[in-house]
Amino acid sequence: MTRKLKVGVVGTGYFSQFHFDAWARCEEVELVGVASLDLESASKIAASYGGKVFENAATMCEATQPDLLDVIVPPSQHEAIISVAAEFGIDVVCQKPFCGDLETAIKMTKLADAADIRLAVHENFRFQPWYRKIKSVLESGMLGQVYQSTFRFRPGDGRGDDAYLERQPYFQEMERFLVHETGVHYLDVFRFLFGEVDTIWADLRRLNPVIAGEDSCHIVMSHGRVQTIIDGNRLADHQAENRRVTMGELQIDAENGALSLSGDGEITFRKTGSNDIEAIDYKWRNHGFGGDCVFNFTRHVVDHYISGTPLENSAKDYVTNLHLVEAVYASAQDGCRKELS
Repeated sequence: MTRKLKVGVVGTGYFSQFHFDAWARCEEVELVGVASLDLESASKIAASYGGKVFENAATMCEATQPDLLDVIVPPSQHEAIISVAAEFGIDVVCQKPFCGDLETAIKMTKLADAADIRLAVHENFRFQPWYRKIKSVLESGMLGQVYQSTFRFRPGDGRGDDAYLERQPYFQEMERFLVHETGVHYLDVFRFLFGEVDTIWADLRRLNPVIAGEDSCHIVMSHGRVQTIIDGNRLADHQAENRRVTMGELQIDAENGALSLSGDGEITFRKTGSNDIEAIDYKWRNHGFGGDCVFNFTRHVVDHYISGTPLENSAKDYVTNLHLVEAVYASAQDGCRKELS
């Protein structure tokens, strides 16, 4: 592609600020439109980042003919907007939770195939710099055989009657909350680091009575010889200058030692039989959200269009995460381990 990539954005809610910042930092991109029911918010964003303002995705697509739609609206609106994009033959990057449920996600994936458009999911946690670095360490063989890994999700934002109201108040009304909205990130991260999941077992609980869904979990998975655990609790916190950077702590136990991720993004390694802690050096930018992962993902998408590099998180691949989500809820309900094909 020799010309600029024309991008239209649908949605101007809280998290959209990170998307607009990321697109603006990619010099190969031209923001051609901003569609939102909140025209005042859309006008302010367009004044800062460019593009024309529209009330809906269909009008924007017809007027601007973008190459790509960035969809940053609640899951209940995903099907309608992806359908519009398919009619116009426009590619889509869609925010998660993708379409809200597995059935609709599969339906939209098939629709995109039939319309011959690219459909990807904006799953950015695997693009957090610490996970990219940990992936490279795993691929280097430094750890030897990996035994197990645990992530302790501890954002500490779920206490009291006003939990989540400042940033994303709709969290309180979600009947499926921790796993569907947030845990899916770590299901994807563990797939990224350790491969596909064979079996899954889960226990889910609601600790804060003012919310509708679960806010605490233990999820145990097997990836061949590797066992992983997501130990999640939104009421508890962890040690960090900013508890929203990593949102918790990761440890990988392996043949040659233990690799750890701190709440401040520090990666360390302790060799088996030693008490000495070695820092794993890597560079990352503490900007925006999660180590600038929204930009990292956006850059990845732009590189795909400009240079033809492989695209991670296609909708076809991402549907696997939604199968895992369903298996988690089924396991919690039935009280037994679920096998996945």
